[in-house]
Amino acid sequence: MYLFGQGTHYDIYKKLGAHPIKEGDVPGVRFAVWAPNAKRVSVIGDFNNWDFHKNPMKRLEPMGIYELFIPNVSEGAMYKYQIETKDGELLYKTDPYGNSAELRPGNASVVADIEGFKWTDTIWMKKRAQNGLDHQPIAIYEVHPGSWKRHLGRCGDDSLYNYREFAHSLTEYVHEMGYTHVELMGILEYPYDGSWGYQVTGYYAPTSRYGSPQDFMYLVNYLHRNKIGIILDWVPAHFPKDSHGLAEFDGTSLYEYEDPKKGEHPDWGTKIFDYGKNEVRNFLIGSALLWIEHYHIDGLRVDAVASMLYLDYGKQDGQWIANKYGGNQNLEAIDFFKHINTLITGRNNGVMMIAEESTAWPKVTGRAEEEGLHFTYKWNMGWMHDFLDYMKLDPYFRKDNHHKMTFAMSYNYSEKYILVLSHDEVVHLKCSMLNKMPGEEDEKFANLKVAYAFMIAHPGKKLLFMGQDFAQLREWNEDRELDWFLLANSEHQQLQGFMRSLLKLYKKYPAMYELDHEPSGFEWINANDSYRSIFSFIRKSSTGRNNLLFVFNFTPVARNDYRVGVPKLKNYKLILDNTSQDINVESAKIYKSVKQECDGREYSIGYELPAYGIGVFLF
Repeated sequence: MYLFGQGTHYDIYKKLGAHPIKEGDVPGVRFAVWAPNAKRVSVIGDFNNWDFHKNPMKRLEPMGIYELFIPNVSEGAMYKYQIETKDGELLYKTDPYGNSAELRPGNASVVADIEGFKWTDTIWMKKRAQNGLDHQPIAIYEVHPGSWKRHLGRCGDDSLYNYREFAHSLTEYVHEMGYTHVELMGILEYPYDGSWGYQVTGYYAPTSRYGSPQDFMYLVNYLHRNKIGIILDWVPAHFPKDSHGLAEFDGTSLYEYEDPKKGEHPDWGTKIFDYGKNEVRNFLIGSALLWIEHYHIDGLRVDAVASMLYLDYGKQDGQWIANKYGGNQNLEAIDFFKHINTLITGRNNGVMMIAEESTAWPKVTGRAEEEGLHFTYKWNMGWMHDFLDYMKLDPYFRKDNHHKMTFAMSYNYSEKYILVLSHDEVVHLKCSMLNKMPGEEDEKFANLKVAYAFMIAHPGKKLLFMGQDFAQLREWNEDRELDWFLLANSEHQQLQGFMRSLLKLYKKYPAMYELDHEPSGFEWINANDSYRSIFSFIRKSSTGRNNLLFVFNFTPVARNDYRVGVPKLKNYKLILDNTSQDINVESAKIYKSVKQECDGREYSIGYELPAYGIGVFLF
């Protein structure tokens, strides 16, 4: 209780919640819940006919934790806490620390034994702890499990893949394509499918939509055995007002700020955690550590970080309260991030804490000792918006927006970035990636190829949402599987094959990733050819060997006599272009540089640059 009150009980998930144990020789379940302002708490469940008289809990002082051992309750039993408030109101709450939940639309907690799984991912875990993330390739495949693939001919929940089926099917595809990690949406338990898992009610429970906690462990273990990392979306920014959840848990604002000007998001209709309360901070830290240390997760992508950092986020004048210095920064949230990020990455070498932060907040990935938030990476939302704005344009108008593709390099080294094309960009009438592209169908595919090539070549780790690597036509919908049938079409097959080649290129050459965050790894050849909408740059390796020259043409105009400056008098191998389905090194066409000035360089090569052309040269 002392550590919990200090906010430093890092194994709190082993104490609070429902845990199958034995007292002497008697099997049963120990229940424990924090409800300091309650008048009375009882455990109700299918084992006592939901009768609050049968199992009243004992209150422990001074923390107001209620606990009770109930004999002969077994795994799979459903339960809730009936809480009588000081005003005499009866509340029926699920367990904040529960390890499993009833399948929606039911909302009871379920007793689960999360111990005893036989992990066989030791090789992966040891390697993870030894590798420096910044100098490794990270290409993330973002996936919503319920709409990735479904069982044909089945309806409703019966159509969903369970965790074990999903593990095998997903692993096969990720290996085929060449991604290094998957990022799973909607794993922490949530009641409403349409929230995609971003309004969480079970911070300690993998959703029962796809199976049990043991099934989820199988998924993680299987991915690791196949050398695939796994990242989860994690949402400490807010929680829904569902009556069975955390909101006004013991009749008071226990988990949320008491003042609605601090404790509610008016736009989202959700509650904001009270980051100044030690026990609430411990609740969130314990959740993160459960996923990282118990479930072997390789990283957490923290959602809506900006909404936590700014007291006035999404609020009008009069709807928020300034901090003690009169500013709009949430000082308690800042302190929380420094605490949790240093703790998790300090205890778990090789684990990522990733910020989805949409503003120019300084030092998101800076060290806590230097007033940073200590995240491992930050989503580069600025790059994403500029990139998509540019790609949507008719090529004729791109010359006037050339800066949208170059601006990101002016701030690239201020943070450690992941370039993202996430689920948020292909829903709510934003169109799929293919249908964002201008022109007729063939031009759309050509545009998408050069767009993906530019993204993979640009400094920064990578993330792409499912379906976009084979040019999904329709917007994403959580209620249906991806349109895999499109792969019967040659254009979709070719786009998928080209994306596979890009990922192979990305992982094969250290120049593509090992100096992402260092100026020595990147050099513009020509960032100013706006009239022709052509970009050229070099990605460099730390050894000076196997460097890569990239040339991109973002117009339908072929340049049959194109010349590009190069840094050295040597041979340049064209190993990938927009017609490629694989990297070609052994029989690559060789371009020998000549002493002819171009792009401010003493040497240059000339070649035919096609419409929407892509040139990747190895030297």
